[in-house]
Amino acid sequence: MLAASGMTTESRPILDVRGLRKSFGSTEVLKGIDFRLAPRELAFIIGPSGSGKSTFLRCCNRLEEPSGGSIHVDGTDIMAPGVDINAVRRHIGMVFQSFNLYPHMTALGNVTLALRLAAHIPRAEAVDLGRTALARVGLADKERAYPGELSGGQQQRVAIARALALEPRIVLFDEPTSALDPELVGSVLQVMRDLREAGMTMLVVSHELQFARAAADRVVFMEGGVIVEEGPPAQIFGDPQHARTREFVARIDGHH
Repeated sequence: MLAASGMTTESRPILDVRGLRKSFGSTEVLKGIDFRLAPRELAFIIGPSGSGKSTFLRCCNRLEEPSGGSIHVDGTDIMAPGVDINAVRRHIGMVFQSFNLYPHMTALGNVTLALRLAAHIPRAEAVDLGRTALARVGLADKERAYPGELSGGQQQRVAIARALALEPRIVLFDEPTSALDPELVGSVLQVMRDLREAGMTMLVVSHELQFARAAADRVVFMEGGVIVEEGPPAQIFGDPQHARTREFVARIDGHH
């Protein structure tokens, strides 16, 4: 349902966050974040540990309960009283640092379980959707494999397929490669590149700055619970406007 302002669906942000605050006890972790993500955009959130990046991401589907502010996902106010958060979450894919796969279920079983539990899709249809999702992440030949038979990179790609199977409007990635051996990171980043090419809207918290430089539409630098600076990768990495961004980027570049 669109407002009478004449705003089209395409110009409306998929994610619209205003004044987002989050406190744990007396510690304020997010201090009034304003952020919008356009359809088909790939945005990267970077920043030092403890800057609030993952908390911000987890507030976007209310895995963490915000202390204040508003969050709209695809036009729905997910903070509204009485909102069906489970229905909302079907439209918000989430990929975690740990793969969270069920070890006793095959790759296909892991992907179809979400469809059957969250979306109540009949088994035969869930299997079709699950196979399609596994094919999208390059694992069509692994549907019968158990997580223990897969590499970390393959397990993470199953987790991405599980998120994709629900046909979300946006996928949130929380440090998706940080638990992987370096040689396995590339296969996961390639899947993310392919998703971007296919027009998926994605918000990624990651330390993979080379990938951010190459693939992101926008890079957001967070520190101390606020967005310090955001812009295209060329600006954030090549000509940051803020001293704190310059320091962070220089420090990370020094490690490579």
